[in-house]
Amino acid sequence: MDDRIEKMIDAANQLKGGNFKVDLPISPLDEVGRLGRALQELAGSLELRYQELNRLNQITARINAGFMLEPILEGVYHDFRPLIPYNRIGLALLEDSGKTLRARWAKTDRQRVRLEAGYAAAMEGSSLQDVLNRREPRILNDLVNYLAQKPTSDSTRLIVEEGFRSSLTCPLVANGVAVGFIFFSSVTPGTYADVHVEVFKQIAGQLSMIVEKGRLVSDLAEHSQQIERQNEELKRLNYIKNFFLGMAVHDLRNPVANIQLISDVLLGDDGQPLSHDELQGFVKDINQQSRFMAELINDILSVAEIEAGQMKLAPVNFEVAAFLHEAVRRYNRLAEVKHTRVVLETEVSGKIRGDPQRLRQVIDNLLSNAVKYSPLGSVVRVFAEQVGGGWRIKVQDQGPGISEKDRPRLFQDFARLSARPTGGEKSTGLGLAIARRVVEAHSGQIGAENQPGQGATFWFEIP
Repeated sequence: MDDRIEKMIDAANQLKGGNFKVDLPISPLDEVGRLGRALQELAGSLELRYQELNRLNQITARINAGFMLEPILEGVYHDFRPLIPYNRIGLALLEDSGKTLRARWAKTDRQRVRLEAGYAAAMEGSSLQDVLNRREPRILNDLVNYLAQKPTSDSTRLIVEEGFRSSLTCPLVANGVAVGFIFFSSVTPGTYADVHVEVFKQIAGQLSMIVEKGRLVSDLAEHSQQIERQNEELKRLNYIKNFFLGMAVHDLRNPVANIQLISDVLLGDDGQPLSHDELQGFVKDINQQSRFMAELINDILSVAEIEAGQMKLAPVNFEVAAFLHEAVRRYNRLAEVKHTRVVLETEVSGKIRGDPQRLRQVIDNLLSNAVKYSPLGSVVRVFAEQVGGGWRIKVQDQGPGISEKDRPRLFQDFARLSARPTGGEKSTGLGLAIARRVVEAHSGQIGAENQPGQGATFWFEIP
């Protein structure tokens, strides 16, 4: 027997044991020599394949050590270059029981990104559905030509606009269940012409479990964060509830006690008749105390409604002039007891779009504060002007102005400022906060301008 055969049998056993550095006789170039050359080429191919698989196992083991999806994918992007040529990697996951594919992540060395995370498309009737059904990678080595054949493919158009000319799509299947796709893209046409599909099937198989694990952990972390945010919101709402209760008990106790005291006097049987002035004083006190209680209850209900997300707007177009004239008329009656006048300084015409009842809360709060904090016999002025496509309404008082200490607390919940009403009126501390919420619900702005000692101007804009 040709002694070269014995050497080839020995070389085959070495290949079987994983030793690819074998010495094979390749001459003379007869049939046995050609067999030796073929075995030598096989040894080189097996060594390359072994190195690829070993490198793949090392990379996937390192990536699999991660937990969150984002770091896992970053690892894929940086570590897989020795195995696959690419300028971009994208991941899309299936949603709605496999009916929708949504882009979840992408990383590229190009500057333009058109197909971004969040992009979604239906799977039914798409070419990717065929890829998923076959469980085989898809190679497109001429994306421009592919787009010409499928001009309605929006995702292909976006990838081509980013500058990519060839792509490799690997379906991800974990435990027999399709979870999505990983896309490798290159700026060079024909990049994947000579690749070994089996290598990519191996890559996709290992990545499927890793990606699915990362997705589940990331989703779990997101749900945990949502629960934590909800818990924090519940704590905040519970604090507001307790604050409401404490404030209501504290602020309602005095007026209720006063009304009870007055009623005791009126019901008294001491035989001493009350004069007309005394009766008028008692009635005035009852009116003031009950007005404050009604204001407090209404403010608490308004804030509770806003906090619960139940404030509904019913926007209509209404005349600005009629709206302001009515507000001025209403507050002139309330300001009479302080010999204060409320004056509309500008006559305007035109319409504003908003919820008139809600915006009445805003103007009422601004006018109420202006009357409360202005001295006896002063003038509260109201201005209106068109700004851009909307309206700016201003209320100017002659009160003490806003101190620097108070300015950061304006429009905050429960903010009772250092200035005191000039007629002994009470304040709930909620009015400006309610006004801010209502204006913001109209996509507007609210603010204040100030000259301490010379009054303040509160304004709001409705676009």
